[in-house]
Amino acid sequence: MDIRQLEYFLGIVDHGGFNRAAAALYVSQPSLSQAIQTLERDLGCSLFHRIGRTAVLTESGVALVEPARAAVRGLELARASVGTVQALRGGALDIAAMPSQAVEPLSGLIERFAARYPDVVVNIRAAFTPRDVVELVRTGACELGLLATPGPLPDREVAAHPLGEQRFVLVTPSHGPFPAGRPVDCAALDGHRVIAGQRGTGMRTFVDGLRDQGIDLTIAVESEHRVSILPLVLKGVGFAVVTDAWRQLAERAGALVLDLEPRAVLKVALVSRRSELTPAARACLDLATDGTTGPSTAADDR
Repeated sequence: MDIRQLEYFLGIVDHGGFNRAAAALYVSQPSLSQAIQTLERDLGCSLFHRIGRTAVLTESGVALVEPARAAVRGLELARASVGTVQALRGGALDIAAMPSQAVEPLSGLIERFAARYPDVVVNIRAAFTPRDVVELVRTGACELGLLATPGPLPDREVAAHPLGEQRFVLVTPSHGPFPAGRPVDCAALDGHRVIAGQRGTGMRTFVDGLRDQGIDLTIAVESEHRVSILPLVLKGVGFAVVTDAWRQLAERAGALVLDLEPRAVLKVALVSRRSELTPAARACLDLATDGTTGPSTAADDR
């Protein structure tokens, strides 16, 4: 077994098949297949079920994914300890982020990181719930993750580095029923239609909490695509309860953004693996936390 075989194995896992993996890895499909056959022979088991052009993991394949990622990350860390990557004159950084937090604070963080380390490529992976972020970081698919949760920050499987809070706000068309500049009592949302995220997200949990309190909100649209929320609000389909990260973007688009009372917030944190980080990840974490990277001691949020 060698690291190239593991990289090819993970390429097939991540791209869903041999042909797509070969194209992404810039190798011929026969070379890729031969490397996997050698790996399977060394391990004494099949790693994939070949179904047409699709490759489906066997039980043995599933068991190999996490150790393979750890091995590849370990090699990346070793490579990063010398040469240009150590000096942050190259390399890459993989960050998982939930949609609202990808607006802010991620864009501001990457702005500062790119200004200081312009030769490091930042790859952003989409994650829709805190659990998704934790899983991407825990398994090594990403080194860092940006999440927001109404409950305690996770601390068992990953290290959490608090970045502050984001309050919930109401986004309406400019001609909506609520006057600009004045907070809206949540009870005043009774009878209105809202656009909500899918279950498991902070914004959906907040909306469901209002309904549990007897506030008669109608969910007009449930969307996994956050980019659709603002256009739907502007077209009058419904209001949206989002985090304050959206304020500037929504106001520039012509929407009205109003504070909600009583005040409710999400806790925002950058999470990292508990093992040693590559120089790029450590530099980004230091930028995000101003050099204070002590992990949270809060209970795990599952």
